[in-house]
Amino acid sequence: MEQHRTRPPQYRPRRGAPVPAQAGRGAGGGVRRGAPPARRPAPGGVRETRRAPSPRLTGLGSGLFCGASMFALACLDHLLFGGSPTVYGVLFLPVCALTALWVRPGDLVTAPVVVPIAFTFGLLPIADDSGGGGISGRFMGLVTGLALQAGWLYGGTLVAGLVVTVRKVRRMSRRAARRRAAARGLPDSRQTR
Repeated sequence: MEQHRTRPPQYRPRRGAPVPAQAGRGAGGGVRRGAPPARRPAPGGVRETRRAPSPRLTGLGSGLFCGASMFALACLDHLLFGGSPTVYGVLFLPVCALTALWVRPGDLVTAPVVVPIAFTFGLLPIADDSGGGGISGRFMGLVTGLALQAGWLYGGTLVAGLVVTVRKVRRMSRRAARRRAAARGLPDSRQTR
């Protein structure tokens, strides 16, 4: 009894034609070296600008980055300036801004939260040991340092909060513009770049 095929025949390359995975190989099996493929010009005469890649940290990564940076800067401050709280506070502000800039869009809320924790962690090397030594003296020096440097702490948290807020507003406006463009039937602005 004859059996009929239930599936259509699959594509089979012609005999002697290169298989798609081997299309770039020469006759001897080696890779052909030639000119790189030509780049298409940008549409509408728009020049392509190369942007430096910016790191995207997770919430945990931003906390680790900020904490490690502040601890290293506090150790450096202790070695070079004798543990100056003003130098530490000034160095805290750019670390807050970088943390807020480098955190992923999905984890924007974590930046203003990890910044005060990192400030406290970084104070450990420069906290005065006013209690005469031991853990309790170090703890009292840390609490005193937090109380006296609260202005830098609030300022850095404010910087991180402002950067995160601006990033969130820009992200929401881009999303709304894409929705409006999709509703009108226009192509996405990301595809035209």
